Amino acid sequence: MNGTPRILNRVLIGILGMALSGLGVLLILLASVPAVAVWWQGWAAGVWSIWRDLFERTRFPGRAESWLWIAVVLALLLVIGAMVAWVAQQGKGRANLLVSEEDPGEVPGSVRIGSGVAEQALRAALADRPDLAGATVATYEFRGEPALRIRIQPRQGVAPHRLAAEVSALVEALDLAIGKRTLVLIHIVSGARSRFGRAERVR
Repeated sequence: MNGTPRILNRVLIGILGMALSGLGVLLILLASVPAVAVWWQGWAAGVWSIWRDLFERTRFPGRAESWLWIAVVLALLLVIGAMVAWVAQQGKGRANLLVSEEDPGEVPGSVRIGSGVAEQALRAALADRPDLAGATVATYEFRGEPALRIRIQPRQGVAPHRLAAEVSALVEALDLAIGKRTLVLIHIVSGARSRFGRAERVR
């Protein structure tokens, strides 16, 4: 529902995971297989020689510094900029207004209801339920319209369809209170808290 680039995140995580896995395998082989250690010493020495020659050939006229250091700094700045842009894309799509309409009454104006009203009301209604291990409510923009995302974590043994019906009833009551029907996504999840937690019962 939000603007988080999930496909890009999965691709980046996959590339990072494969790189770290390859590095781990290489370190294990270097520590346990002598032939790999000998190969690594020869290969690293050759690569270092190539880079050293490259830096020597790219020196500024009359100076000992190479202009490749400037290229390295620019490349690092590009990487940092890309990382900042990637972080800025995470979690986008949040909406601050649930209702924003013009009121053509005797005194023309606009009516605005913040998303926090609905979020706090639903969280308060779900907070003390013994059949829930957790509940979060957030407002996102979906196709230009505000929509509520209700994420609930039922305890073990709670019927999901009954819980979804009760949450839907709460949302319908909220729609009557604010005077507008709101798009809603009810996300029912399970986790360690729902598997090992127990609902309190009156004995």
